[in-house]
Amino acid sequence: MKKKKYSIRKFINDIHLWLGLGSGIILFLVCLSGTFLAFEKEIKSFFSEEVTIEVSSEKKSIGSLSQTLKAENNGIVTGVTIPSKAEEAYVFSVKKDANERRGSQVLVNPYTASIHKVGKSSADGFMFSMFRLHRWLLLDTNIGRPIVGIATIIFLLLSISGIVLWFPKKVKWKNLKQGFKIKTNANWKRINHDLHNTLGFYACIVIIIMCLTGLCWSFEGYRKGLGTLIGTEVFNRSSPQFDLDKTFEKELIPIDEAITIANKTLNYNGKLSVSFPNERTNYYVFRKTNDANWSPVTTDNLYMDPSGDIMAVERFSDKPLNVQIASLIKPIHTGEIFGTFSKLIYFLACLIATSLPITGTIIWLNKLKKKRKKAKA
Repeated sequence: MKKKKYSIRKFINDIHLWLGLGSGIILFLVCLSGTFLAFEKEIKSFFSEEVTIEVSSEKKSIGSLSQTLKAENNGIVTGVTIPSKAEEAYVFSVKKDANERRGSQVLVNPYTASIHKVGKSSADGFMFSMFRLHRWLLLDTNIGRPIVGIATIIFLLLSISGIVLWFPKKVKWKNLKQGFKIKTNANWKRINHDLHNTLGFYACIVIIIMCLTGLCWSFEGYRKGLGTLIGTEVFNRSSPQFDLDKTFEKELIPIDEAITIANKTLNYNGKLSVSFPNERTNYYVFRKTNDANWSPVTTDNLYMDPSGDIMAVERFSDKPLNVQIASLIKPIHTGEIFGTFSKLIYFLACLIATSLPITGTIIWLNKLKKKRKKAKA
């Protein structure tokens, strides 16, 4: 009998098989945690204490609400988020002292000034565990981060090789169309094969996007290289530098007046976040998201000195395309880029990705059994 040649397709198949078997458990854990993280905010919100806001005639001023928080001994008020909907609470950022890094959030009814401290629910601990599992496999960051990074590179190779293997040897429509559907009336082995082959094909584009963006968190060199490629820094959180004298001599305006000026400049309906002046940045920082925008994560920034003079306005739509892409790496990775619609797609893609190591291993075991039976015959 003539021996079959070791073809390129067979080589790709072997690479796909052994990389998949070697990384299967890690990929399963990373994708499983990613499935939960796709709707992290919604899960936390569902389990958190509900705050009911009854809309009345007039909202209290931000200044008076800040004073109420101070009087309640909640610490230093560092900022506030004002929602676009009238029936939602204001979210104040409060620190116990100036040295505290993150601080905490406090919900305040804008009509009654009633305060609701945001306590941790059972979902917070669970979601943080999912986050640590996704990023570091619950290990020390120096150990877990590179392991997840290498597994992500492997998953990228698996996705690309999987697309190649999805195409039949003879590319004809009759053969090609079988890869678009799952033959539900077949035996379980064929159904399992179709689940791996077909679902993997449908999810592969999203998986590739998640892999390419996810590597930014695993490898600093990759992140810098991507920044060089697109011509701007990835994860650039720096603000413009302003030469403001800390002994500011101009007349200071009330916070509510500053908000009114900001809203006149950013004249549209949307959520507004305000960072109050402090020792490090002695000016107001306003971040506003347009409710009518194509994405719920694109924000316009406005910087204002304590006297009410606008120092700079950064509109997302005015930024160069490469800067826009760089600032959207995280929402592109998490699926927040188009809101609930893209989150749902990412959730389904992660769910499929979680199943691929399982269905792929079953396919390998079935082939192994078949080979052993032939060897005995």
